[in-house]
Amino acid sequence: MQILYVVREGFSGFRRAKLSMAAAIATVCVSLLLLGSFFILVLNANTVVESLREKVEMEAFLADYVTPIETSIVRDSIAALAGIREVRYVSKDSAAKIFKDEFGEDINTVLDFNPLPASLKIFLKDGYRNAKSAEAIYEAVRGIPGVEDVIYRKTLLEMLDKRATTFLWLVFGIGMFITLSSIFLVANTIRLAIYAKRKIIQTMKLIGATKSFVRGPFILEGLVQGFIGGALAAGVLFLVFEYLARWISVELVDFVHVKPIYYGLTVASGCLLGFIGSVISIRRFISESVVHE
Repeated sequence: MQILYVVREGFSGFRRAKLSMAAAIATVCVSLLLLGSFFILVLNANTVVESLREKVEMEAFLADYVTPIETSIVRDSIAALAGIREVRYVSKDSAAKIFKDEFGEDINTVLDFNPLPASLKIFLKDGYRNAKSAEAIYEAVRGIPGVEDVIYRKTLLEMLDKRATTFLWLVFGIGMFITLSSIFLVANTIRLAIYAKRKIIQTMKLIGATKSFVRGPFILEGLVQGFIGGALAAGVLFLVFEYLARWISVELVDFVHVKPIYYGLTVASGCLLGFIGSVISIRRFISESVVHE
């Protein structure tokens, strides 16, 4: 019986105070549009940064005197290092072919001989594509006998690490500001809706209703408002990002790629906002004296 009452009263606000309910839903929707857009762009920007890290590879050039057997030993030594995902051998002939593909000139024709050394392309594991780990691997590979030189995009990794730290702090600050602002706006909007029922709350307290019994319908109402607001926000985000994905250039499409789970999280966030807003708002009215006007 109590559950039926909570459900009935939780949905009654949608009939009795349509304007305040619409305002609460609109507030949740707008708040989640801001939060959702921000975090989707942040996550996609992080994906782009990680894709840049994946393209960072090392190349260890072998000395001319290294024999095939010694090459195999060097390769195994490098593969045994921590953080190494794959080591790929590039012969002198393969290097010449790569040169021709990239520059359109046959190195053997230009110089009458192939000056390009054989090398080992080194691919790093996730978690090791940062400046500190890459430098440690670089020093270890350079010390292996038979390795003449090692190159990798050190400057790019250092730049990504530095920018990533700054970016994380910036994201944290902006994210906290938007989140707290959203909670504040939603709580105050729901409070206006609850204010219209303050007499009912006082009457329930006078007849001995418990705080949880009084609080139940309003929390359910906030959850429903949050769900509807979240669903609307998810729908708008879907339409916006789908539209952008069709009209922007291929180079920028990664910034607007949205996984389906994000829309589900938007709806869940709406429910959470509605719940938190209801809990914050109803607390004041439950704590008031029953003789308060």
